[in-house]
Amino acid sequence: MAGLQDDISVEHLTFRHNPHVPPSLIDIDIHLPKGSRTVLVGANGAGKSTLLQILAGKHLITGPGAKVFVKGRDVFRDSPEGVTHLGTEWAMNPVVRGDIVVSHFLDSVGGYRHKERRDHLLDILDVDLDWHMHAISDGERRRVQLCMGLMAPWDVLLLDEVTVDLDVQVRDDLLTFLLEDSQARHATILYATHIFDGLDRFPTHVAHMRLGSFVTNPAPWDPAAAATSLYRTALAWLREDREHRRELERSGRKIRGARREQAIPSDSETFYRKYDYSH
Repeated sequence: MAGLQDDISVEHLTFRHNPHVPPSLIDIDIHLPKGSRTVLVGANGAGKSTLLQILAGKHLITGPGAKVFVKGRDVFRDSPEGVTHLGTEWAMNPVVRGDIVVSHFLDSVGGYRHKERRDHLLDILDVDLDWHMHAISDGERRRVQLCMGLMAPWDVLLLDEVTVDLDVQVRDDLLTFLLEDSQARHATILYATHIFDGLDRFPTHVAHMRLGSFVTNPAPWDPAAAATSLYRTALAWLREDREHRRELERSGRKIRGARREQAIPSDSETFYRKYDYSH
């Protein structure tokens, strides 16, 4: 049962991208308290991005009994305000790759309304207001995205791999800002990442997803009491995930990796007859 102070509450959530494929999420139940900062650990394809997109209201849930609430409101029928979702797909949008000056771009999405906070983020992210969006690197474009997404105060922040393009100094400064902002405003963060260096002090909770399910539901994280670093914890979980998948492969699941039993033509004539697609 959800607590009174839960900012994120999910019950009985199973989700398929279409009826003809296996579910991407299977019977998800999580409750994250207000002010928590949860790091979501899982291999590629574990369902992390799908879960974050659902919490942001980007996928409609039709399954029986499923409940997805953020800030106490149904994300599909009564969309809550103050929820920000930042994912990797933004930087590939052709609109943000056009010839527009960063200062004009930020003003066009309301930067002038949050000038003090916007300016603080511009300093943290080391953004040049005179950059042209079409002429900067992916990492610089990512910094502009983060400034745009974070300059309006948020209550719930859903982050999906958005620090992957940042250099280590900017990433560290950004995480410090997010930690202090969350603490000062009692705001909630759910952060899916594959980069765990320097992250030990950031989360209040950690969670582990595998093949669409939670192996470890969000559990309190205290770096002082932890037996090892978050990096080592995540590495151990991911190794368990790979061994689990290999067990499934031995039981008949489609195998990844090299196909060593595959026959290779032993003479050039046979090889070129098989692989020459010019005719």
